Amino acid sequence: MMTNETAKQTAVIEVSAKDLPLHCPTNEVALWCSHPRVFLDMAATGKASCPYCGTKYALKAGEVISHH
Repeated sequence: MMTNETAKQTAVIEVSAKDLPLHCPTNEVALWCSHPRVFLDMAATGKASCPYCGTKYALKAGEVISHH
């Protein structure tokens, strides 16, 4: 049986370049069930994992990170 916590750890949330800079929890997470906001660096690999909750993020295929 897969719990919510297990699903969070195995699922990968795809993000686009317009979602950067990326932070976890995202704006879609209810304030009452969130942890402190942490910004995630995806520049080197296009992937990141939240140190608080373990949620994994990946840049969508074909997306390019531009530097401002």
